[in-house]
Amino acid sequence: MPVLAARALAKTYQSGGAQVRALDGVDLTVERGEFVAIMGPSGCGKSTLLNLLAGFDRPSAGEVWLGEQRIDGLSEADLARLRRRRIGFVFQFFNLLPALSVAENVELPLLLAGQRRRAARRAAIGLLTELGVEERRDASPALLSGGQQQRVALARAMANSPDIVLADEPTGNLDSAAARGVLELLAGARRRGQTLLLVTHDARVAAAADRVVRLRDGRIVADGRLGPARSVPNLVDVGGDE
Repeated sequence: MPVLAARALAKTYQSGGAQVRALDGVDLTVERGEFVAIMGPSGCGKSTLLNLLAGFDRPSAGEVWLGEQRIDGLSEADLARLRRRRIGFVFQFFNLLPALSVAENVELPLLLAGQRRRAARRAAIGLLTELGVEERRDASPALLSGGQQQRVALARAMANSPDIVLADEPTGNLDSAAARGVLELLAGARRRGQTLLLVTHDARVAAAADRVVRLRDGRIVADGRLGPARSVPNLVDVGGDE
């Protein structure tokens, strides 16, 4: 049973009185423990697909399944509860809450899931320590570098040990050094058996994945397995700086 599956997924938008088909009959499955990268030119439907899979948007046609549960018809309240328990999401621009400290941002999904505050704080500090930003736990997210904010966003996404982590361009706004750190984190998550589905234009991220799915004009045009993952030092040199 796949962790996540899309079946004949389609999404149509209205633009200037005309219909624009952002996705057109996409079939995709992600197995437990897989690391899948989604690539393609701007406007091909990558972010639309990710938002549909996470339940942030509704498909015009088709189905989205999380394990044995079909989720595209759930209410907004049920989708929010499901995301808190089973889906971690890393936004392209981090979306950390500025009124909360770094640690409080990571604690939040744990508290919303019903965990006690002391246990949530312990778990948050453990993740921040693993990701190398524990010393900034009391800081405002606005005082962090882009790479540090990305690490905090990853910690928040992984806090509830979700079934799958979805990320939109996790290295898209980072310099080379920060991108290298994120790649190391992703490689570590994969080694721990975490299921990852990432939208990216970065060849270095794609090189870390088990599969690369390529979209063009709202359709999957290639879905290839890359074989065993290589080591991080080799990965970060693939593709060079963009």
